Amino acid sequence: MAFKTAAGYGNLPNGNFSPVIYSKKVQSAFRKTSIVEDITNSDYFGEIANFGDTVRIIKEPEITVKEYARGTQVTPQDLDDEDFTLVVDKANYFAFKIDDIEEAHSHVNFESMASDRAGYRLRDQFDQEVLGYLSGFKQSALNTVASAANDVKSGTDPIGTVGSDGLLSSMLISRASFVSGGSTGDSVATHPDGSTGDATPLEVLNRMARLLDQQNVDRDGRWVVVDPVFAEQLNDENSKLLNNDFAGGQNANDILRNGRIISGLIRGFRVYMSNNLPSVGTGAGTIDTNGSSAHFGVIVAGHDSAVATASQVEKVETYRDNDSFADIVRGMHLYGRKILRPEGLVRAKYNIAG
Repeated sequence: MAFKTAAGYGNLPNGNFSPVIYSKKVQSAFRKTSIVEDITNSDYFGEIANFGDTVRIIKEPEITVKEYARGTQVTPQDLDDEDFTLVVDKANYFAFKIDDIEEAHSHVNFESMASDRAGYRLRDQFDQEVLGYLSGFKQSALNTVASAANDVKSGTDPIGTVGSDGLLSSMLISRASFVSGGSTGDSVATHPDGSTGDATPLEVLNRMARLLDQQNVDRDGRWVVVDPVFAEQLNDENSKLLNNDFAGGQNANDILRNGRIISGLIRGFRVYMSNNLPSVGTGAGTIDTNGSSAHFGVIVAGHDSAVATASQVEKVETYRDNDSFADIVRGMHLYGRKILRPEGLVRAKYNIAG
């Protein structure tokens, strides 16, 4: 470009555009690529407007059934009108500048590219934080995979407690779940054919399904999110996955969006893959036939009703930069998340056995 630029100036060329058009493109890109919205109850999407708002969700009342004998005086039960409170307390934003001169001279239209990228970055952070939360982990910093123990309660609340906001200890799978005398702090060492380690990947999924069954969780609406390492093991020819779960074949065109990697079900689960699942140390790829408490990956399974999310790209706006001839575009994403049914979530820590 013939025009001089100030020292340190590195803005990309782009064009002026309508903030309404940008808002629609960012929101479309965000919703299209989000795994979390596909596995959580997002009926409350759009019911929030401002940071700090709350969504109150009515809990289904518990009914007591009593034995009846002729002549027994029937005493009606008082119903509890309990509810969950989903607080919209998370906010992320983006902002970038479009220079007027670069807009006029550029043959490249960055409008679509910037829109897609902004939507991707919002989705990425949303997935990382929520997947960590519902797995019992938290991020140490923005845009990082969750790797530290979450500050929610874990296994300390009865199932019936409203808003327990934690994972049940009985729904946490570790090496102790498969090995007598194994530690609950160690991961399950998995191998596709079971020749070494503690369990095969399908045995881990079987255990997850059984734990959900024991909590009377509906089979319709179940999902599991795995990382690439676990997905590789599932697809290994020795795992018998192709023989047992793809009998009859599947149409590749039926594979769903949003990270779903197969069109069928595995052990009753819709299967998604994500790089945003929590990991500790060097992750699941660390080879250890005895499991590990310092290096492991995490997979999580659950039911669509177990976690609620309320989110929206609340505002995208364009305004003139007072210090240059340029437009500034900025946007904010507001969201909240809440574990509604802790009995509807099950987590497994694992690493490869070799």
